[in-house]
Amino acid sequence: MTLVAGIDSSTQSCKIVIVDAATGALVRTGRASHPTGTEVDPNAWWVALNEAITEAGGLDDVSAISVGGQQHGMVVLDAAGRVIRPALLWNDTRSAAAADALSAEFPDLAERTGSKPVASFTSTKLRWLRDVEPENAALVAAVCLPHDWLTWRLRGFGPENPALSELTTDRSDASGTGYFNSVTNEYDLDVLSAALGRDASAITLPRIVAPGESAGTVAVSTLAASVTASAAISVACGAGDNAGAALGLGARAGDVVVSIGTSGTVFAVTEIQVPDATGTVAGFADASGIFLPLVATMNAARVLDSTATLLGVTHDELGILALEAAPGASGLVLQPYFEGERTPNLPDATATLFGMTLASTTRPSLARAAIEGLLCGLADGLDALGRQGVSAERILLIGGAAQNPAVSTIASQVFAVPVVVPEPAEYVALGAAAQAAWVLDGTRPDWAIATVAEPTSDFHPVIREQYARYAV
Repeated sequence: MTLVAGIDSSTQSCKIVIVDAATGALVRTGRASHPTGTEVDPNAWWVALNEAITEAGGLDDVSAISVGGQQHGMVVLDAAGRVIRPALLWNDTRSAAAADALSAEFPDLAERTGSKPVASFTSTKLRWLRDVEPENAALVAAVCLPHDWLTWRLRGFGPENPALSELTTDRSDASGTGYFNSVTNEYDLDVLSAALGRDASAITLPRIVAPGESAGTVAVSTLAASVTASAAISVACGAGDNAGAALGLGARAGDVVVSIGTSGTVFAVTEIQVPDATGTVAGFADASGIFLPLVATMNAARVLDSTATLLGVTHDELGILALEAAPGASGLVLQPYFEGERTPNLPDATATLFGMTLASTTRPSLARAAIEGLLCGLADGLDALGRQGVSAERILLIGGAAQNPAVSTIASQVFAVPVVVPEPAEYVALGAAAQAAWVLDGTRPDWAIATVAEPTSDFHPVIREQYARYAV
């Protein structure tokens, strides 16, 4: 049996799966936590990766590996390969004003890069660095993303071996920077120069590695002493988290993935890029060589966390309560912008509860309003994809919250297309593992994905209609 490894270095933790390259069958796993917050020292990711590999039993029998990671995070390096300041993560909204400034300076950004910038994008964080920390901006010799930096470290580079020219990435993650054109596969140096405030031709950017192409091999000597690994482990190109999940799910045309994690995302695999000048749809690239139009929300599973805590119940109990209320929650509507919002672009917004009456203000109605509000925000994302010509034949509902029967049941009432809940799995890590297998034999693997629920379609227009009444 040939084994490959896939890594998901997410906001909250690092997960690794080691699978059979032929079938995708899981052999063993490992996990380690990341620090909380919206800025993190990248070395914490490296420590967590080594811990996760150790927990997974090492890499002695692994032939190839790939890293999937949270998109957009700004990792800036000086000429000696040292991290200049903690990485600003995708969910750090302090660069919202910088996003507005770049949009004003480049009205054609959606055509140039596939997306209108929002606070999540790397370009906006670089503009923030220029404006707020000019002394750090002046030190920048290279810019990369979380998965790029970890791939570079796995291959033996870093302050001890600062070969900035060895930085690599893939189209999917590069397409979320705000200064990359995934149609031409070239960086837009004019945008990068404007973001950082100096000539970008002197800045090192990661080389784009194609799907199925090797970026190099693991440098065993740079891994922690606790990690065992064989020589000549191939390293694949890696991917941004959403592109990795699409690859892990085997998503094809007609599939729309709705992911409920720390953030909420709605994305589809398409043959052509669908740039949206309004900024609602991000025209990202996927991990297979084509495109991944995507809508993201900042408020997802934590909406349910907050509501469950307020009601003093577990997540399972929250679901039971929600199903006691009728669709529409007797008119109660939760607009769930607890931490601002990315789509719509309202970084300073707060959550609001509408439609409170003596009849609607009950525990079951509040539980249902939380789930409906979360899903309606994602359904708005599906509508936005539809306006860009993306057709949906089924919804693949993933993420921890998708396993709650109430969430999948209510999803079948919110979405007007069939909903399928795949078996719980680390799909970003599985997508990275698929990239690793791709490197070994030169073809994209086609692994079977099991499903755990296919709720009967039961569309209730009243849910969306009520939510739309209070739209910002």
